[in-house]
Amino acid sequence: MNKFFVLSSTVAMTLALTACASNPTNSLAIQKENNHYEVTGIGKSNLIAKNNAISAANTTCGKKATVVVVDEKTEYNGALKNVVDEQTGQMIQAAASVIGTLAGKNTSIARDEDYQTVLTFTCRAN
Repeated sequence: MNKFFVLSSTVAMTLALTACASNPTNSLAIQKENNHYEVTGIGKSNLIAKNNAISAANTTCGKKATVVVVDEKTEYNGALKNVVDEQTGQMIQAAASVIGTLAGKNTSIARDEDYQTVLTFTCRAN
């Protein structure tokens, strides 16, 4: 019962704090040594974060060059990261979505910054 109360309170607090939050989904490139660049993409899912990072990398290289990924790191930063693991957080998100659908309201706890992908890359001329 106590764990349920803590979890319910955490979900309610997260909903209240993130309802109006909005962040950019990708960053400008940072130039590193040896003609390497670094960009960060964030998203509600792993795939969205990776796509946002690739989009930022493509913008950096432009149309006359191809992105060559040197390193990629994706990390889960969900609202419940310090309370539960990633899989449990996803199950809570799914449950909140089902409850929201039944209630006719958006009760999503997913945030645009739940996942973060950092790409290190170079641009190769076409």
